[in-house]
Amino acid sequence: MEFEVYLQRYFGFAAQDLHAIAAHFAPLTLKKHSFYLREGEYAHRLGFLRSGMIREFLTDGEQEVTKWIATPGYFVVDLASFLFDRPARWNMQALADCELLVLDREAYEQIRRAVPGWAEAEKTFIARCFTVLEERVVHHLSLSAEQRYDALFAMAPELFTQVPLQYLASMLGMKPETLSRIRKKQSGSTS
Repeated sequence: MEFEVYLQRYFGFAAQDLHAIAAHFAPLTLKKHSFYLREGEYAHRLGFLRSGMIREFLTDGEQEVTKWIATPGYFVVDLASFLFDRPARWNMQALADCELLVLDREAYEQIRRAVPGWAEAEKTFIARCFTVLEERVVHHLSLSAEQRYDALFAMAPELFTQVPLQYLASMLGMKPETLSRIRKKQSGSTS
């Protein structure tokens, strides 16, 4: 989908503002396994993923905890670091070659001053981020491991063929063995 069309659908920008906003985003290519952001760095840019996948994770002692796997059409940012200028908590690493459109902090401020509807778009973006987070918390608290698997599979089936299972298991809040057992059970029920 063309980026300006996405901006219009997602945020409802006026037609005259779309080109001005999109012009502030610059292309960025990431090779598989490269980092978009590392824990402890400062997030000086917000990215829109056009192709590829980026895993968002943190290290907790000896283990990595996957928060999210961004696919095309998602924004990629450590929001707290970007907005509040503090060290990033999240690592963001390409799981495949990626193409992004990125908006650096200076351009973000220029848009904020130049586009009248930017404050409303920013509020919409943050509200949608919060809503997704809320939904994930509810799923983790109220759904069984199998139900969480089913929900993620319904939302993004491509993840199950393109992402290492240990990352999916972590994102779903389960051990890899549990994910393997659920997958085996699911494949047996479709035969």
